Amino acid sequence: MKTAILYYSRHHGNTKKVLDAIKAVDDSIVLIDVCDKQEIDLGEFDRIGLASGMYFFKVAKQLTEYAESNLPQGKEVFFITTHGDAFVGGFLTTIKKVVKSKHCRIIGKFHCRGYDTYVFRSLGGVAKGHPNQKDLDKAIAFYKSL
Repeated sequence: MKTAILYYSRHHGNTKKVLDAIKAVDDSIVLIDVCDKQEIDLGEFDRIGLASGMYFFKVAKQLTEYAESNLPQGKEVFFITTHGDAFVGGFLTTIKKVVKSKHCRIIGKFHCRGYDTYVFRSLGGVAKGHPNQKDLDKAIAFYKSL
């Protein structure tokens, strides 16, 4: 099954660390940084991952915009997110609307904490040391379960 993962990972690279761990166990995955403006035909992939850190309780605007413009109709889609906050709310609301408008089927979602210095910069940030090996192992297990 051909898999592409569209991602946005800036600041501390938490999301990319998770994706690199997954790619290490399945090197056929194609990772696509949505900021690189690559011309890739996503129609050739059976399933597509959408991955991002959380920014103000949403996935990155760049990922959402890329999905709006490039996500093909009717694909299997999964989500991978990293966040500094300990609770998980409606982070995927906006991106899920895009996925549903493309008549794609959501097959899973994974999230873990990631080092974040946005809000608590003066205190050294939150979720230091994350994603850690336990987080990466869970991400790999999630991917293998798809």
